[in-house]
Parts: sequence; C-alpha cells; structure tokens
Amino acid sequence: MGKKRVRERNFFPGYVLIQADINHGEAAHIITSIPGVIGFLGSSESGAASKKPVPLRQSEVNRILGKVDQVDEREEKLETPFIVGELVKVMDGPFNGFTGSVEEVFEERKKLNVMVKIFGRNTPVELNYMQVEKVQ
Repeated sequence: MGKKRVRERNFFPGYVLIQADINHGEAAHIITSIPGVIGFLGSSESGAASKKPVPLRQSEVNRILGKVDQVDEREEKLETPFIVGELVKVMDGPFNGFTGSVEEVFEERKKLNVMVKIFGRNTPVELNYMQVEKVQ
C-alpha cells in the first residue's frame, strides 16, 4: 500500500494511429494483414476489398497530440490534495455538474470520496482528482 503506480491512458481504445507512406500499397497490405485488424477508418472507397485509408489532417493530429500533452501537464500540476469537508464541483463523468463535500481523501490513489446530493439524498461517490475542481 502507499505505492505510486504509473498508468497508461488509452485515448482511442481499439484504434491504432500510424504514420506511414501508403502510396505504394505495400504498407496498407501489411497493416490489414495483421490479425485483429479489420480495416481503416474513413476509407475513401466503399468496397470492402478496396478500402484505401484517408490520412488525418494536420489539425486533427495536432489536436490529438495536444490533448495527450495537456492531460500529462494537468496530472503533474495536481500535487495539492483536497481537504476533508471542502466543497468540490464534479467536472467529468456521470455526475458532471454536481457539487459535493469531500468525505475522504486517498492521496496514494489520487481519489476522493465525495458526498453528492442526488434526488434529495446524499450519495457517496468515489472520484479521481482529475474529475473534480475546488469550489471558490
């Protein structure tokens, strides 16, 4: 207990982003011949046998890479733990927009138990530090 673990986060589970020159056709064939690969997303032709991949625009690549960097920066900034009794607002997940008070803080797991009022009843919810924000 009390050990820090580094976890890898999947932004596009089930998808593989590849940078390759597919003009020669050999790269596309090698990729589609890998077991478990069904095809390319956003193919330009409708036939199953003639699926030719459409490259991502540079703006889309920048957005994806920027999102990964942004999450890494947010995780590094979150060093100050929350205090029991403090009011927090849920920013992510099914309880998005709800406000509650911190009941327990699990620093080693970077999680909180927050008491949120749902349908007039106080309900304990376990959330990550990333899912909440302090209420000023």
